Amino acid sequence: MSNPDTSSGTLPSHEIIVIPPSGHQDRLLLLDQCIHVRIDVFVHEQQFSLDVEVDEHDPIATHFLLRLVPSLTPIGTIRAYRAEGEKYYKLSRLAVLKPYRKYHFGRDLVLALHRWVNEDAIRSGLQVARVVCHSQLPVKGFYAKYGYQPEGDEFDEDGAPHQKMVAYPS
Repeated sequence: MSNPDTSSGTLPSHEIIVIPPSGHQDRLLLLDQCIHVRIDVFVHEQQFSLDVEVDEHDPIATHFLLRLVPSLTPIGTIRAYRAEGEKYYKLSRLAVLKPYRKYHFGRDLVLALHRWVNEDAIRSGLQVARVVCHSQLPVKGFYAKYGYQPEGDEFDEDGAPHQKMVAYPS
């Protein structure tokens, strides 16, 4: 993996792509890159179990991959899905590799997901685009910057305290 240009303080050139749907020839390779970023962040760095990191939502979710250009080095990811019959979207698995967090790429990923949710809600005929996430407690403030409000009590998820957060992206 290449290191970001920290000497000039400039934002590294990057792109966010939406991983193609099931059946597309590039899906598995790109999805694997997303999962490797998540494993680096959630399993190696934050010590969550690998058994819960890759789950039943990966095959149905829409995944976003943040990568450096022109190297195409994967450095971040986020995913969203709408369970069948549900009228809300679930934001999950937001991860940016530690050396790149100072560039606020998490913001770019959340905003890309919000744009996709709004477009998908229109295509799906939903009146309101509602996004739910389960935030780890230390990053509740991050989500609040993008309109997420806490709902309900704090709870344990995968051995860490979380808070349900809800937003209506515009």
